[in-house]
Amino acid sequence: MTSNNESKHLNIGTYELCPIPTGIFGLDGGAMFGTVPKILWEKSNPADEKNRIKMEARALLLKSPGNNILIDTGNGGDFVAKYGEKLGPKFKEMYNIDDNGPSLLKSLKAHGLNPEDIHHVVLTHFHFDHAGGGTTERDGKLVPTFPNAKYWAQKGNLETASHPNLRERASYYPANFQPLLDAGVLNLLEGNQENFLPGLSAFTSDGHTNQQMMIKVSDGTTTLLYCGDVVPTSTHVKIPWLMGYDLQPVVLMEEKQKYLGQAADGHWYLFFEHDPYCDAALIERSGHDFAVQKRFWL
Repeated sequence: MTSNNESKHLNIGTYELCPIPTGIFGLDGGAMFGTVPKILWEKSNPADEKNRIKMEARALLLKSPGNNILIDTGNGGDFVAKYGEKLGPKFKEMYNIDDNGPSLLKSLKAHGLNPEDIHHVVLTHFHFDHAGGGTTERDGKLVPTFPNAKYWAQKGNLETASHPNLRERASYYPANFQPLLDAGVLNLLEGNQENFLPGLSAFTSDGHTNQQMMIKVSDGTTTLLYCGDVVPTSTHVKIPWLMGYDLQPVVLMEEKQKYLGQAADGHWYLFFEHDPYCDAALIERSGHDFAVQKRFWL
């Protein structure tokens, strides 16, 4: 899949768009593709001996003078400090987390940035693999990783994270949001928001989890949609290809039909948080469904 990817440098308005690899991990292929038979998904996402497929946790940096914005933060590295001695090692083993792979801070450093240089952090939702890097241990206390940043999230998703249902209890942890509340840096959006930050708009989705955000970055000419877990990989652009983790599959299919239709018709780039084989893609309509037109490394 990687050999045909095109390398592309993408700017939108004043922002330089920089993928930020935060870590490599693994998830059960059956869970990632739900009712799709393995004989179909393993062609593009081969599994290991434990049926785990390779996954990326990829954030997006919007880099501009005086306004550096980070969308999502990956797993974070303070597993024992954040999730407890018992859960920490178990957590890393279960998700096959590669300690020698990329990390949030190393990837930001490669772009000449330290945590103090981030002005805004946008969290699509508070699942640990999206929000875990937003807090860290400092002097024995959990605090915001980015001391000068305002954090943004959906109010409805914070409420879900604070009182998770039985299905999602293993994905939402207070360590990933309570330090932000304690520090007074969390700004809560309610529903779809146009230009809540310059050039950034939020679309809400309830199919994967309650009030997840997809983030549209646009200057009126070029548009990119940060898909989060609505479309976690380029393989998932097909409407029926859903994750076993998705709470409301029929709702998610309707949301994909709506947002991917806009993306295909408007020639938007889709940015994938979990695809280890590409950063982004353009898609096209294919009958009543969608297909990848071209994959990119940004």
